[in-house]
Amino acid sequence: MSNQIKKEFQQPKESVRLNKYMSEAGICSRREADKIIESGRVFVDGKRAEVGMRIMPGQEVMVGKRKISKKDEMVVLAVNKPAGIVCTEEKRERKSIIRFLDYPIRITYIGRLDKDSTGLLLMTNNGDIINKMMRAGNRHEKEYKVTVDKPVNEKFIREMSGGVPILDTVTRPCTVTKIGKYTFSIILTQGLNRQIRRMCEALGYEVKELKRLRIMNIELGNLKEGEYRQLTDRELNELYELIRDSSNETVKTPCRKK
Repeated sequence: MSNQIKKEFQQPKESVRLNKYMSEAGICSRREADKIIESGRVFVDGKRAEVGMRIMPGQEVMVGKRKISKKDEMVVLAVNKPAGIVCTEEKRERKSIIRFLDYPIRITYIGRLDKDSTGLLLMTNNGDIINKMMRAGNRHEKEYKVTVDKPVNEKFIREMSGGVPILDTVTRPCTVTKIGKYTFSIILTQGLNRQIRRMCEALGYEVKELKRLRIMNIELGNLKEGEYRQLTDRELNELYELIRDSSNETVKTPCRKK
């Protein structure tokens, strides 16, 4: 799979719309790019850019005083992480997500899943997006499907959704829905260390399976375990709109386990 990606990177690229190029470089959404272009702040090969224009590889694009080069092109991947793969950049870890994907450029994860958990993991080379998505104060949604060792009842649903005392705090109220005798879905807007497992344990339950289904507007869908895909243009544009007003203040622990 990685060899195929490498070949694609080596193939000549056709012209692209300037707003798409700016979006993929991690500058802003396409809509915002058009506004910036209209404002006269974007130049291509030293000439003022126009809305709707297309550019070819090798052309120089400037946004204000900042030059956008090929190395700035943004990558955001949706990955279906298998169990046993570790979210770490530790080079000595043989089962790290970095080694598992073997992607041709340097990327890192947005929000850890612990070793035993599976499902949607986003990976990118854009640090600004990581901070905006993972900072707890921005309250972005993450949805999970959880299987536990005992039947899910109304009392459990009520207590999980209302807030559970763990780690010297009480979890934020969240949406919990029963979907089977032993399974439920939960939507969190925070990322405490191994939060779902700790919440269940505090209520006398043990998590048997934990799978992340969604991060904000990005859904796991039919992506097979162990595979990955690029986000679509629509997903990226929606994501930009969702994080537009989010703080990008650097967080000390941007990726926490569930």
